[in-house]
Amino acid sequence: MAMRAGVDKWLFFTTVLLVVTGLAMVFSASAVIAQENHHFFFTMAGKQVGWAVLGLAVMLLLSFIDYNLYKSPIFVYAALAVTMLLLALALVLPAIKNTHRWISIGGFFTFQPAEIAKPVLVLFLAWFLSTRLDKMHEGKKTLLRAALIPLVFCALIVRQPDLGTALVLAGVTGLMLFLAGMPWKYLLVGICVVLLVLLPLLIFVPWRLARMVVFLHPNCDAKNLSGPAYHVCQSLIAVGAGGIAGHGFMNGQQKLFFLPEASTDFIFANIAEEMGLIGSLIILALFVVFAYRGLRTAFRSLDPFARLAAFGITMTILLQAFFNISVVLALLPTKGIPLPLISSGGTSVFFTLASIGVLLNISRKAD
Repeated sequence: MAMRAGVDKWLFFTTVLLVVTGLAMVFSASAVIAQENHHFFFTMAGKQVGWAVLGLAVMLLLSFIDYNLYKSPIFVYAALAVTMLLLALALVLPAIKNTHRWISIGGFFTFQPAEIAKPVLVLFLAWFLSTRLDKMHEGKKTLLRAALIPLVFCALIVRQPDLGTALVLAGVTGLMLFLAGMPWKYLLVGICVVLLVLLPLLIFVPWRLARMVVFLHPNCDAKNLSGPAYHVCQSLIAVGAGGIAGHGFMNGQQKLFFLPEASTDFIFANIAEEMGLIGSLIILALFVVFAYRGLRTAFRSLDPFARLAAFGITMTILLQAFFNISVVLALLPTKGIPLPLISSGGTSVFFTLASIGVLLNISRKAD
């Protein structure tokens, strides 16, 4: 297969634009809080810049490394073993922010194993399914075996608890199985199983049930700091306040101790307030371009592994963006999912950029 002169430039520059935009908005959303809590306005943004620079460097490096390296069973099984170990380790280590999503090293460095699980799951499924494309109708020998690793990952991540990331992994798994040729009937069965598992996780966990009630019966109480509707109320206030053109960079008001997680889960609300509808549509347009170029790379790849890997990487990022923006706009119940490449979070931006590095390498060989 002939190599291109270079990577997909549209994909590359769209990624860089999203990262740069994210760094600017993380600084805007976090500066006042960082000054208040750490006495230095650049504390949070500075960490994000460091992770973004490191991630971009790794993205460039991986864009030159032949993706065929990841087809090796040794690589796949080693990556799976390390990821499962880290996910399990996070559950037994002391909680951080009342959850077991992070592993802390020396008290100064933390990372989220769930972020590692996303690209590892995609590469595993791409490798496993690409060798069984003619056996996708076999429920026990192919589909159940393919679903085993995603089930283990999702179970460990739900236990953290992080239902949002587990849903992203489940969604990507279903989409990749379907792309590989899984019959419709198995897809429908899988959806029914997910819904049956999801229902008790929503009903029998009080704080999730409260969020579902708020979503189904909106009752905005912006003054009740501990109420389940507080996050989404403040988010909608920020979005509505931005109007068409927004208040201007750094001029948002909701981030000033009103909007929770203004630099992470609800950063899109801050974008809408400061950049308005115009700025919000620009962000959406960048994700649309990313989607088109990523899927174009996938469907132009003749190698089944490359096609599945490119598709999985692209859909992982798009599903996260869809969930995040939908939560900010109250189109889905509140859940903690970052906006890829934009939200604050070192592990997230690093592994997202690393995944895109693999996608860029695949684009070199796509017809």
